[in-house]
Amino acid sequence: MARKTVLVTGASRGIGKAIAVKFAKKGYNVAITCLQRQDQLLQTQLEIENYQVDCLSWLGDAGDFASCSQLFERIRKQFGTLDVLVNNAGISYIGLLQDMKPEEWEQIMRTNLTSVFNCCRLAIPMMLPRKQGKIINISSVWGVCGASCEAAYSATKGGINAFTKALAKELAPSNIQVNAIACGAIDTEMNHFLHREELISLLEEIPAGRLGRAEEVADLAYHLGYKESYLTGQIIGLDGGWI
Repeated sequence: MARKTVLVTGASRGIGKAIAVKFAKKGYNVAITCLQRQDQLLQTQLEIENYQVDCLSWLGDAGDFASCSQLFERIRKQFGTLDVLVNNAGISYIGLLQDMKPEEWEQIMRTNLTSVFNCCRLAIPMMLPRKQGKIINISSVWGVCGASCEAAYSATKGGINAFTKALAKELAPSNIQVNAIACGAIDTEMNHFLHREELISLLEEIPAGRLGRAEEVADLAYHLGYKESYLTGQIIGLDGGWI
């Protein structure tokens, strides 16, 4: 059987890297992207290739449609098609909304939300002819309930959740499933800014008593990408019972 192919955006580190490596372990060819961290992206590529699968690494802006179009053309040429899309690229902004600059708002919208549109828009025509495909959007609990001092981030993740539900209905007749993982506090570089006292306070709020692991997100993403499923249009919380 021909290998299946997965694209994971924002895969140079953290959750994206864990997801890309998980699919490689399971025998998928993998395309990975990031915007700036070329050295880390190439390190991820080496780890993926250790599992004897092909890997395409791409340095570019997933929030730019023209740039994304070039990526998808490379995927088509190298792998022929795309079976699974994991939209993981994202950045955060912490601070009062009144202090946020318009260009910072535009950047987070472009990176977190427009990138999801771009990749879905380009992936769907590759999935439709075969009447199969999986789209997995990495979201956040803040897209469900909102977070103080993270209004813009919460807005992008709330947008992803609504987008997921709507697109799932649109694509269900074509046997393409669309789901989102609403991550809680995951132990990645994005959360390393927390001081020890803040971390202790956070852990006290989480019933599981710990941060999640990137590998746990990867396990769930793989399950959603691998299983033929009636499950679609769902925002699946992975937060240790926090929210």
